[in-house]
Amino acid sequence: MRHGEAHSQQGLQQGFTFVAVLVLLALCMLGLSVAGPMWSQQVKREREQELLRIGALYAQAIANYRDGSPGTLKQYPPTLNALLRDERFLGTMRHLRKLYGDPMNAGQPWGLIVDADKRITGVYSLSQDVPVAEGPQELEVTTLAPARHYSDWKFVPKPKS
Repeated sequence: MRHGEAHSQQGLQQGFTFVAVLVLLALCMLGLSVAGPMWSQQVKREREQELLRIGALYAQAIANYRDGSPGTLKQYPPTLNALLRDERFLGTMRHLRKLYGDPMNAGQPWGLIVDADKRITGVYSLSQDVPVAEGPQELEVTTLAPARHYSDWKFVPKPKS
């Protein structure tokens, strides 16, 4: 073998390795393009479940505030902070441990549903995204009608029977 022939065979082997790496990289990209939307959908489902859980917590806290009102006049809270420290009694009563953020709109406030006296009767997300869940959502303290957007879900406690 001549000196030049050994180098040409080695060059062919290096070119084959490069092509194999490119094919492997293309297969990885194809796999990620398939898995990406599934991961994204799973994250959206988890955030939606968190929205339902936190919305139910707010509805339950508002119902507890209303039902625990002293005397015969049942009032809703004037602010969400009133759910943290209800000072209508001798001792401080807590209906929520902390104010939870909207999982669909991180860093954004909740939409508030208020009555004629400007007291909070419920909360809702301001997100205009389309829910994954279809049909009505039956929660312990409220029932959510089918929605086209997350903002259509109103977390208002059921009236006391």
